[in-house]
Amino acid sequence: MKTVFEAAGGADGMLRIAAAWHERVMADEVVAHAFHNGFRADHTERLAAYWGEALGGPASYSQRYGSETSVVRLHSGNGEHHDMDRRAIACFDEALVDAGLDDELLRGVLHDYFAWATITTMAQYPQGPEGVPDGLTVPRWSWGGLQP
Repeated sequence: MKTVFEAAGGADGMLRIAAAWHERVMADEVVAHAFHNGFRADHTERLAAYWGEALGGPASYSQRYGSETSVVRLHSGNGEHHDMDRRAIACFDEALVDAGLDDELLRGVLHDYFAWATITTMAQYPQGPEGVPDGLTVPRWSWGGLQP
């Protein structure tokens, strides 16, 4: 059976999804606020590598850019932002279509992953990064959800 990463088109597919999502969030007045201080020039590539690793692809993010600890710390300290999360998830769902993914099962699995990551790991430390433990690894997601 193909991994979710493979079914979504591998590294090229992840890059298409990340680019489409980034375009969508930058056009959304609520979600774009998360980028009001700017973003790295390679944000889309980093995001694609992260999602690829989480969805069964190679450990490109961890090898090139950092650990799950660094990702969670980056997303910490922004308070609670339920409306922004909801809108970011909606942008992701639309980006899947923009990226040419027409398989409903695949889109459903990708939605579930992104929604889970958005409302759990990325929102786990709203007060600040101080409590984020060292040594976290990128959670892996498959057709059946979060992998042990």
